[in-house]
Parts: sequence; structure tokens; C-alpha cells
Amino acid sequence: MRGIQVSRFGGPEVLEVVELPDPAPGPGQVVIEVAYADVIFLETQIRRDGAFFDPALPYVPGGAVGGRIDLLGADIGAAWRGRQVVSKTAAPAAGGYAQRALAPIETVSVVPAGLDLATATALVHDGPTAVRLFDNAVGAGNLRPGAWVLVLAAGGGLGALLVQLAKAAGARVVAAARGERKLALAQQELGADAVVDYARPDWPDRVREAVGEAGVHVVFDGVGGTIGSRAFELAARGARFSAHGAPSGGFAEVDPEAAEAREVTLAGIEQVQLSPAEAKPLLDRALSEAAAGRLRPVVGQTFPLEDAAKAHTAIEAREVLGKTLLTVG
Repeated sequence: MRGIQVSRFGGPEVLEVVELPDPAPGPGQVVIEVAYADVIFLETQIRRDGAFFDPALPYVPGGAVGGRIDLLGADIGAAWRGRQVVSKTAAPAAGGYAQRALAPIETVSVVPAGLDLATATALVHDGPTAVRLFDNAVGAGNLRPGAWVLVLAAGGGLGALLVQLAKAAGARVVAAARGERKLALAQQELGADAVVDYARPDWPDRVREAVGEAGVHVVFDGVGGTIGSRAFELAARGARFSAHGAPSGGFAEVDPEAAEAREVTLAGIEQVQLSPAEAKPLLDRALSEAAAGRLRPVVGQTFPLEDAAKAHTAIEAREVLGKTLLTVG
């Protein structure tokens, strides 16, 4: 089968098109004929220097796919064969940038009727994350009707879902992103009440103009670094600050004493470090919401499997809108 393999860490050029052996399912596993593979920023970081996971070389990237089940492990019921599904993969042993991918059955979700496969694939990574972050903010009492919510990286896959979930809950949303295309998406298509471009040095002032000096009740920080740290200063007394993103190179640095003085609740990446048992019901919920038309992941661009390097280049250049998928089937 055709696939993408990384034999050395480095730039996008290390994503090489190769012939790979077909995966064989073991107990509790299935093989999926891949139609779409999700591409996320984290995969570019791993490819560059093994960040966070340090996979053994060579490896096949790709942590999420959509397609049809082809082969079954000996303990998997025959009714699964041929079903249209989305799933996390057994990456890096058999990642999703390939014509076939190995998946643990515990991560496999059947695509609901009426939902197209590309849309469903776009929810595998970001759907559970968005739902968990939203639930946590609602459960803490910060995200409620009329509350102000600041979403950083609002033009990305996760940010677009958070804007929609917050709006559906009756909150008012300031969407922060980089560039006119992403701001237009957030305001014109996703319904954000205000947008700010954090490429501008005065972007915090633009947020204050929108929400007032009291500040915002929830910050969803999907960026980290200096931008995330500046966003903390916009949090109202008693707010919730979720620092779950680090594409800038690191999570936002927030002084715990300053947070305590303002009664700001700090939450980090631990919120979304989900086991398969935790992630699957959240994904199923996101798929159901999408099938009902209440949640719409934004698939901004697709690339053929052979152009995986171009997909990584576009993501690293911050050129992409919403989700990026590889088309495989």
C-alpha cells in the first residue's frame, strides 16, 4: 500500500511517499481503508524533532482517519466489516497517512446517518477536546448565557468548534485569530460577536473595547506563549482561564499568585488528556451534534496523500483555515 513515512526528523521534505506492508489486525483491532486522514499541528512538531512523543524511526504519521473497516481482529464481530467509521489510529505503528490504517476497536465510532465522512473525520481530534473544554467551563459556572468568552486560535479546527458551542450556550464570543480570512470565518460564518487580530500589538485593547474593562469570563487559550499570557490579563475576577494550546512553542506562563489574587481558575492540558474510554463518548456526542446540524467543523483545505509535505508546510506557515485533511481513497 502507499503511505507516508518519516525516516529522519526534519522539515516537511522528510515526509516521503513509500510502499508499506499492509497492516494486519491483532486482538481488539481493525484495519480501516482510509478515505481521509486528519492532519494536526502537533504532527508537524513531532516530525520536526520528535517533540512530546519521540517516536521510533521510521514511522507513519497520522493519528485519526475516516473510512471503511476492511479487516477484523479475531475477536471482533463480523458486523463491523464494511462499516463507515472514524477512529484514532495505532500510530506510529500504523498511522493514518496511508491507504490502510490499524485502529483499536475501542476508539472506533460509526459515522451517523446524514453526516459525510470528511466532516466526521474532522471531529476525531477536535470534537472530544472541544466538548470536554466546553463542559468544564459550563460546569464551573463561568460559561453561561450572557457571559463573555475569548477564544484564541478561533480560525483553527478546535477554535471554530468552541466558538459555536459557546454561542449555542448563549454566551457572547470574542474570536481572536491571525489574518482577515480567519476573522471573517469567525464572525460571518460562526457567529462571533467581535473579532480581533492578535498579529496587531494592540489586540488586548480591542478586546477591552468589546467586552468592557471588567474583562472576559472564560478564556480558551489555544495558542499559548506570549499571546496566551496577554490574554490572561483580560480575564475578569472569578474567570476561568484554560491554557490547553501550545502551537507557539509553549503554554502560556501565568503567575499562580496573580490568578489567586483575582480568583481566576487556571486549567491546563490535563483537561484534555483523555483515555479512549473518556474520548469515545465525547466524540460520539460531537458526531451526533454535527449530524443534527448543530455543530459544524470547518474543513478549510484538503491535500492528496502524496502532498502531505505541502499540508505540513501550509500548517506551519499558519496559512490554513479550520481543519486540514489528506484525501486518500
